[in-house]
Amino acid sequence: MTFVYRAPLRSRCDDVDQQLTLRRAFALGLCGFGDRGHGSQLARRVERFAEVPEGSFVWARDAEGLYRLGRISGPYSYDADGDSVDLVHVRPCRWQQQPFVESACPAAVVATFGRGGRNFQQIHDERVAEQTSRLWDG
Repeated sequence: MTFVYRAPLRSRCDDVDQQLTLRRAFALGLCGFGDRGHGSQLARRVERFAEVPEGSFVWARDAEGLYRLGRISGPYSYDADGDSVDLVHVRPCRWQQQPFVESACPAAVVATFGRGGRNFQQIHDERVAEQTSRLWDG
């Protein structure tokens, strides 16, 4: 079974520049989140993130509203070098080079981002895995 996740790739703290976080994630091939603003639930969030199956799809959205599609390609690690952009809990991720405009994305992906929030979360829709897989395959 293929899973699809929303990867906001932005800090829960507004003083962190989202674009710098995105640039680091895409340049280094990472997916994840930071420590700031999670409180007592951080350990459980990290545990759930580490358990995400390799090969799962992830969607991110940049400040211009373009969507990026990636695929988790390795195990969890802690990356202290990402502290300045609050991206320390990471997994390797193969990101497609070309972003997608909103109209080209599965409706469930757009709806999930439309609700806001800054959590890494699974997108629950019976069609989203098939639709995302087709986009990944080109």
